[in-house]
Amino acid sequence: MNWQPNRSLATSLSNQIVQWITEQIQSGEWPLGTKLPPQRQLALSFGVNRSTLQEAIDELKANGLLSSKAGSATYVANDSWNLLVKQKQTNWQHYIETSIHKANYQTIQLINEFEQDDTVIRLGTGELSPSLLPTAELQNSLSEVNLDGKSIGYSSPQGSLSLRQSICQYVKRRGIETTPENICIVSGGLQALQLIALGLLETGSFVFQNQFSYLNSIHTFQSFGMNLYSLTDSQFTTEAIERIRKKRQAILYTIPSLHNPTGVSMTLKEKKRLYNLSEALQLPMIEDDVYFELLFDNPTPAIKSFDQTGQVLYIGSVSKTLSPGLRIGWVIASKAVIKRLADIKMQMDYGSSAISQQIVEYWLRTGKYEEHIGHLKAELKKRAAYTEKLLKQHFSNLASWESPKGGFYIWLKFHKPLVTTELFMRLLKKKVLINPGYIYAPNDAHHIRLSFAYSSEAELKRGIEILYAEVKLLLK
Repeated sequence: MNWQPNRSLATSLSNQIVQWITEQIQSGEWPLGTKLPPQRQLALSFGVNRSTLQEAIDELKANGLLSSKAGSATYVANDSWNLLVKQKQTNWQHYIETSIHKANYQTIQLINEFEQDDTVIRLGTGELSPSLLPTAELQNSLSEVNLDGKSIGYSSPQGSLSLRQSICQYVKRRGIETTPENICIVSGGLQALQLIALGLLETGSFVFQNQFSYLNSIHTFQSFGMNLYSLTDSQFTTEAIERIRKKRQAILYTIPSLHNPTGVSMTLKEKKRLYNLSEALQLPMIEDDVYFELLFDNPTPAIKSFDQTGQVLYIGSVSKTLSPGLRIGWVIASKAVIKRLADIKMQMDYGSSAISQQIVEYWLRTGKYEEHIGHLKAELKKRAAYTEKLLKQHFSNLASWESPKGGFYIWLKFHKPLVTTELFMRLLKKKVLINPGYIYAPNDAHHIRLSFAYSSEAELKRGIEILYAEVKLLLK
């Protein structure tokens, strides 16, 4: 929602809001039954006070265009005026509310919206700063790759053969021995999860995951009728999983290196224990390994390196390291699984970008990728140290955290349950955007996922100072 009233006009702000909302209803952008965003979100988007917004909404209710009940949301009204409009409109709101894929949480929708605002300090963003992306080198790559009519056409179902061959060589450093036939190129790690959900799991399946999980912030599995089941480390036992699983199909999801959001990495012993548990239960595992290259110390072998029976579905990607815009990742699995995922992928998008695949293949083959990773880790290490210095300055007595071992994140844990929607909205009004813990675990009020990978040092300093000031106000 990019519109805001024009303060230079003679027309009052509330009248401009009335006119704009009326136009949204007349044009069909807000069909009958549309649920309006919460008033504080609308006021923030419009850049006005709540009282100004309330004045506009009261007038629209008086005009019969909006309606609400005490204590409930506000909707586009279904009265006689709207019945005339309804004859010309499809009730898209009904389609939206009954569709398979459910809307994300309001906090995440706001994060997605305000991440596009360059005036906002992004303290939680899970991507690299534009200054850390090898923009010039990527541009130069276009003159180095060989593009012909075939190479820029539709991709084969599993993706570029030359890229898959390069990946085979690259993942040997993870202890993984594989073939091009065991690899499917995907449009980033998220699409890999979508393909697994659609192609391998039945409705009602269990997806076992850690207590705090990235999966809770997306609806990849939930929207297709699958159940996320969170377990603490001590609960990941044969007995616990057998008791929960019963006769339901199930799969285990893990990020063993630089876990999102906690930043924790498993030891080699912990990886072997988890794999042995998975093998004993014949419980397939998704190993999401998109962060391993960003470990400041040398990584331990991937869980996939222990796999002799195709138990592990391995996900890799360049989105966290080279460029999220290239949209290139990969799945390594048994040939039967890869054939299934490739078939589903071709039905969805007819293959990942051929040009992006050519660029990634060139970077892997020539060693440019490894060289870039070395420079990137050095920069991230500096940013991590600077961010931790700021945290020690402001939050030593208020919160705890582990020193980052790589990646993007510091998992900040407050001693008191302060991380609520109230804190999120108060910070957003101050142009500071955080990723609160409750989007990764329901009802969590202690954690914030802080990212040192996106904002500049000046922005990090300013953002953390504002966060500290708001926390102190809540503690009064």
